Amino acid sequence: MTDPVPTGPGRVRQNTVYRAGVLGRRPAVPTDPVGLEQAAAARMSPRARAYVVGGAGTGATMDANRQALDRWKIVPRMLRGAGERDLSVSLLGKRLPTPLLLAPVGAAELVHPRADLAIAEAAAETGVPYILSNQGSVPMETTAAAMEGTPHWFQLYWSTDEDLVDSLLARAEATGAEAVVVTVDTTMLGWRPQDLNLGSLPFARGEGIAQYTSDRRFTALVRERLAAAKAAGIRPDVEVTLGAIRTLISISRRYPGRVWQNLRSPEPRAAVETFLDVYSRPTLSWDDLATLRERTRLPVLVKGIMHPDDARRALDLGLDGIVVSNHGGRQVDGALGAADALATIAPVVDGKAAVILDSGIRSGSDVFKSLALGADAVTIGRPHLYGLALAGRAGVAQVLADIIAEFDLTLGLAGAAAAQDLGAEALTRI
Repeated sequence: MTDPVPTGPGRVRQNTVYRAGVLGRRPAVPTDPVGLEQAAAARMSPRARAYVVGGAGTGATMDANRQALDRWKIVPRMLRGAGERDLSVSLLGKRLPTPLLLAPVGAAELVHPRADLAIAEAAAETGVPYILSNQGSVPMETTAAAMEGTPHWFQLYWSTDEDLVDSLLARAEATGAEAVVVTVDTTMLGWRPQDLNLGSLPFARGEGIAQYTSDRRFTALVRERLAAAKAAGIRPDVEVTLGAIRTLISISRRYPGRVWQNLRSPEPRAAVETFLDVYSRPTLSWDDLATLRERTRLPVLVKGIMHPDDARRALDLGLDGIVVSNHGGRQVDGALGAADALATIAPVVDGKAAVILDSGIRSGSDVFKSLALGADAVTIGRPHLYGLALAGRAGVAQVLADIIAEFDLTLGLAGAAAAQDLGAEALTRI
């Protein structure tokens, strides 16, 4: 009796590409990480390229993320009958079809006008959960509706206004979010020369602040600011330049309401100023995180953990998950690679909470290594933005399909039948 032909997303994806090649068609989006980044960078505007591709300082931490993964080598085992692979993992008590999640990336409108909506649609198409960004370009309610039942989480940046924190949490619950991810490594923006050299901060142009301008508490803060300025007789002192006019148009286009009315109103400009005041809280502490159990019913994960002692603090608070991350190398130059941090943190957590690796994941083999090092899942950050820049929704979906396909093939070729069974024995360190 002939054995059935092995199947799986890897073989299916390969066959799709090769069959199209017979007809003279090539993938619209490069299937290799280097080609993907180069093609996307060439397509992006200078501002988008600086924000998405750039990192902190010299970019040493971005390099460290890659080096940390590259130091671990996969040790394939042969003839184990891994013709059928199970890519599913258990995360926060639910079964996911793959170990992938889409990372929250702010101001996605820099690379594509449909931004978060296109990403959400691709997530729904591929079944990959999406962590909605606090710095989204589309209100969370609209983005969540586009998920069509595929799980979504919400990323929280802790504002200086506690009522705004509560409002964002309540809205996330109302959208059906299944978890909240508190990002703690961005209480201040890191030193990002590529943005600085252009004098470009997307949020100052009204880009990536849709969660705020759609929030009742935030709009109340804006009106309080305007009322206080009026009572004090303070009038805006704005230098009129071509750049200032362009910024005003950008802000007015993104603020709720008609553009021509926004151009005449002080509210859109006040909204940007209010955002810059309340965006994040440098004094955020573990005591603040401890209050979340009283403020939301959602499972809580903390993102930005790089030290085992911080992981222990998170466990002491009873948090549900730890996202090992250095913000993709965008915050501290010269920091430890995220995969190196994972290798020290996973043994500390030891199954008491979910562990997710963020930062540096570019391929299916990276996913394999991350799970073998103790992660329960990984997030895909820059690559999905590259796909978005090149082909919108279809580009995001292709990037995810390619990473899943390579992970599936790597799993089988390494002699492993199930993602959840990967362990340190599958790797060696050089």
